[in-house]
Amino acid sequence: MNIKAIAFDTGGTVLDWHGGLVAELRRVGAGHGLDADWHGVANDWRRRAMKGIVGQSHPSFNMDDVHRRTLDETLAHAGLEAFTSDEREQIWGVWHRLDAWPDFPAALAALRESRPVVSFTMLPTSLVVDVSRRNGITWDAIISCEMIGTYKPHPEAYVTAARWLGLQPAQILMVACHNFDLNAAHKVGLRTAFVRRPAEWGPEGPPDPKPNMSYDIVVDDFGALVDAVRSQLRA
Repeated sequence: MNIKAIAFDTGGTVLDWHGGLVAELRRVGAGHGLDADWHGVANDWRRRAMKGIVGQSHPSFNMDDVHRRTLDETLAHAGLEAFTSDEREQIWGVWHRLDAWPDFPAALAALRESRPVVSFTMLPTSLVVDVSRRNGITWDAIISCEMIGTYKPHPEAYVTAARWLGLQPAQILMVACHNFDLNAAHKVGLRTAFVRRPAEWGPEGPPDPKPNMSYDIVVDDFGALVDAVRSQLRA
């Protein structure tokens, strides 16, 4: 493959959002003596947020705004109205304090030895900056759909990202654990790598754990991704 840059989906592929949200929800709930299905609450929040941002074109809001609005919807749905305004702000803010999957930072550093590596994400720019600093992650660039104004999986998002990198789509390897993202990238000509993240949705498991088409690379972890990319670059 004639790969000149590697782009990573970030929200679920790089960050353990489920673990972070569950821990914060459980902590706040304990202060009220509540014991809910925190895994279910976190996943409901994620589903509502994704529905509110995926495919948007030039919205007047970003994903931080959607996370805040859908948090209220999720808490109401789960009967958790006892959470105060300050507590809701603390829960909402956990998105900016998420941990990366443990196998990612070393893999990123290894990949950056030979190619530029960018975060290409629906998350807000400020959120990616915060979590990157928290986890010691150094990107060559952050390309947020917030900057583009059009959100994945709209083709314009991928085409614009390629143009901003000064590359043809086929010169970019898109890495994600989500079929919808990789399918859309493939349609506009990007190369694709599927990395399994079986714990992304906690005990429930991810909604699409298996590749639904033939991607260029399919691996179980980021260490294997590094090996596969190096092999492809030597070919």
